[in-house]
Order: sequence, then structure tokens, then C-alpha cells
Amino acid sequence: MIWGITLILLSILAVPSLILAKRPDARQLLEKIEPYQGWIGLIFCFWGIWGVIQAVIHIGALTTMPIWWLTWLAGSALEAVLGFMLGYTLIQKHLLSGSANAGTKAAELRAKLAPNLGKFGLIGLIVGIWMIIANILFMVV
Repeated sequence: MIWGITLILLSILAVPSLILAKRPDARQLLEKIEPYQGWIGLIFCFWGIWGVIQAVIHIGALTTMPIWWLTWLAGSALEAVLGFMLGYTLIQKHLLSGSANAGTKAAELRAKLAPNLGKFGLIGLIVGIWMIIANILFMVV
């Protein structure tokens, strides 16, 4: 269930314009979080990558719980992508600064993903909600 909750929180950070359209008073909270957005993104990027690795390691669950396994993989992949987008500046600064080739590839990837950040955020909200519901339905720990 924690994966769904964290995905929802990350998606909210990724689509602040949609939140501000619904709740203008949310601007103050988003401004308070903004200085930490890079670190939050970096942590969620690694958390999402770890989730994808765990899903692949537990690929046997695909035969017994295919819906849950696909949900787990999709949610983890979305966390990795959204985390990468939000934490890009820190990833570039701390992890990719030593390699010019890796930095250029990361910049190209970000350029491809950036126009779709809002879509990824909305999909993340939906998948996060589904992860919580699926966790309750399938009683997965």
C-alpha cells in the first residue's frame, strides 16, 4: 500500500498546475516543498528503480497474481520516471557530472519525457489509487 501512497504524493508534485487550478491555497504548501523537490525526486527515482528490480526478481508472481504484478511493475516504473523528472538537476549534478556521455543521454531522455510530465503525473495518480485498491482486494503485503 505504501507504493501507491508514495506514487500519489509524487504525482501531486509532478502536476502542481492541476492542483493549483482546483485549490489555489495549495500554492503555499507547494512553495514550501519546492526547495526539497530535487531530493524527493532523487529518492523516488531510486525507490522506483528498486521496485522495478523487485518486480523482476519476483516474476514468479506473474503466474499467480498477474494483475498485482503488472500493477507493481507499472507503479514502480512510474515512480522511477517521475522521480527522474523531478530530481533531474540533482541527478545531473551529483551522479552524472563525471561522465559527459551519461549526462548527454540523460538530458536527451529528459527532453523526450518533459512534455509528457503532466500525463505521467495523471497516470501516476490513477495507478497509485489502483495500487491501493488492488492491495486491499488482493491482500498483498
